[in-house]
Amino acid sequence: MTKLTPVMVAVFSEPTDVLNAAEAAHKQGWRHLDIMTPYPIHGMEKALHLKMSWVPWVTLVMGLGGAALGFLFASWTSAVAWPINVGGKPLISWPAFIPVVFECGILIGGIATFIAVWRACHMPTNTPKIYDERFTDDKFGLIVPLREGMKDNDVQAFLKGVGADEVRRVDA
Repeated sequence: MTKLTPVMVAVFSEPTDVLNAAEAAHKQGWRHLDIMTPYPIHGMEKALHLKMSWVPWVTLVMGLGGAALGFLFASWTSAVAWPINVGGKPLISWPAFIPVVFECGILIGGIATFIAVWRACHMPTNTPKIYDERFTDDKFGLIVPLREGMKDNDVQAFLKGVGADEVRRVDA
């Protein structure tokens, strides 16, 4: 049986209010905050003080690896497996391999990115956390995990003070 993690869910009507609340909560020393919105908000990662994702590095490395693999495959097939001298050109004529190299790089990079995003998002999950259905429509939510030493009343008062329309505790 998994242990439930209590969180405080604050509901806001305006996107700027939730960004300001996240910034203020971060200044309080609260970490692992999350924002739920019906659409992406510019500056959200800055308000949450998120680090750069590792997914682009996976895309770069796997894309370059796929391109190198494509070049090796094209070189091997034209020079070793089936060598044909066409018009006196060298067997490994790299300009002819550019489409294969490009396509292999895109294919491997795309597949690796798909897998990395699933891994980064802990997908698939059979227990989705739906804190409030209005977060998919017209409301904005700030999720504050309650750690040891954080009192419910203090967190609620703080979130109300930074402009939350409503605040409630959820055991998620």
